[in-house]
Amino acid sequence: MSDLFNEKAKDWDASERKKLISSAVGTAILKHVPLHPQMDVMDFGAGTGLISLHVVPFVHKIVAVDISKAMLEKLTEKPELQDKVEAVCQDITDKPIDAKFDLIISAMALHHVEDTLKLITTFFEHLKPGAKVALADLDKEDGSFHPKGSEGVFHSGFDRDELQTLLEKNGFYDVQFFTVHTMQKNDKQYPIFLVVATIPAPLE
Repeated sequence: MSDLFNEKAKDWDASERKKLISSAVGTAILKHVPLHPQMDVMDFGAGTGLISLHVVPFVHKIVAVDISKAMLEKLTEKPELQDKVEAVCQDITDKPIDAKFDLIISAMALHHVEDTLKLITTFFEHLKPGAKVALADLDKEDGSFHPKGSEGVFHSGFDRDELQTLLEKNGFYDVQFFTVHTMQKNDKQYPIFLVVATIPAPLE
């Protein structure tokens, strides 16, 4: 499979739009998810590490997962991430990581994964009991957010009720949505949500 982000990686971090989204999502995660210094985190669709940068000072370790080698190379160049972030270039829905996490974070990656159900079940399988996900993406939109024919885009955002039902049917509870940013583009507004959900911990 070709790296769709090979060229984009070169100037990814220079995009004001991406910086705005990453800042909004990172700030919302810090606000709505309790972090602690023993926490092991997966950053799914980590890209160049813009979300990891917000979270890394408050946790033990981040495993940055992406299928783009070029994006992860940009991530590993950042001095703030070199000691506590491990980059893993693989599709975890086909080849899981042999590790469990206290938290999985993701920003604007879900719409690049065709099988949302498989992704949600994969997340569940990678979580420790009582762990959480904090996933940011677009609200359902009319398909105009991405240029027509964009490769690797499988969803025009997500309906919150449908995503909540999918999470709850696959083992998550306490599902909460927060609107973290509204993107202005093409004279339209595109709200971006953060959904936080938890998996059960065993009874004492």
